[in-house]
Amino acid sequence: MIIRKSPREIERIAAAGALVAETIAYVGTLLRPGVTTEALDAAADVFIRERGGIPTSEGYRGYPKAICISPNEVVVHGIPGAYTLAEGDLVTIDVGVTLDGYIADSAYTFGVGELEPEARRLLEAGQDALAAGIAEARVGNRVGDISHAVQTVVEAAGFAVVRSLVGHGVGRSYHEDPHIPNFGEPGRGPRLAEGMTIAIEPMITAGSPEVVVEPDGWTIRTADGSLAAHFEHTIAITAEGPRILTPRVGPAQDRESAERIPGRASTPEARRLRR
Repeated sequence: MIIRKSPREIERIAAAGALVAETIAYVGTLLRPGVTTEALDAAADVFIRERGGIPTSEGYRGYPKAICISPNEVVVHGIPGAYTLAEGDLVTIDVGVTLDGYIADSAYTFGVGELEPEARRLLEAGQDALAAGIAEARVGNRVGDISHAVQTVVEAAGFAVVRSLVGHGVGRSYHEDPHIPNFGEPGRGPRLAEGMTIAIEPMITAGSPEVVVEPDGWTIRTADGSLAAHFEHTIAITAEGPRILTPRVGPAQDRESAERIPGRASTPEARRLRR
């Protein structure tokens, strides 16, 4: 069942989204070699709660921490712990916040210090793919238009989309219909309607698209050990076009260039998709 939100509900999701964005930015300022992911999670937990929010992931289906932190080959759902950040790491900070009963969800992959060229290209492709997907999140389009846009940008850059993990509706619950795959044919799937709120989240790898689940039941890694990146925004489908409800602030905003807003993704492939 597709859930459409009223303008008032969208504003409440946007308020949660603002706190999500602030949390990601705050954690981004703490990333440096020698810091453990456990310490980053604890800081995020305090930050969210001091501002009236609840970390949505904590306790969700038994998940034990406030946020997900996924380094290097971990695609999603990394459980914060003893892992210590090192120079050149990629680190995905994935945050869900419940505020006044409404939920927003976003993720951003940061680099720690100086990155290898291939890692930088992977981050560029992930951001471009997210922008291309958002650009297709318009009334009357279909989910497949988003999926195809993401896949086209990622594969044109020489990377792979993880096919077993998808985006989703979000707002009243953490995961709502519809699923938003990162691959597919245009013109397929549920039609997008005004009032829908969805999480678009390219999860991409520098190698094989295959993934494995660790014995903890949560951590999902690339099967071949290749680097992964994950970018996500909560989006409202409006009559005026897609509205990002988790707009970047702080370090992430500085790195998410103006060329990557909907309709102006920076790669030639992404720009072509908007024509």
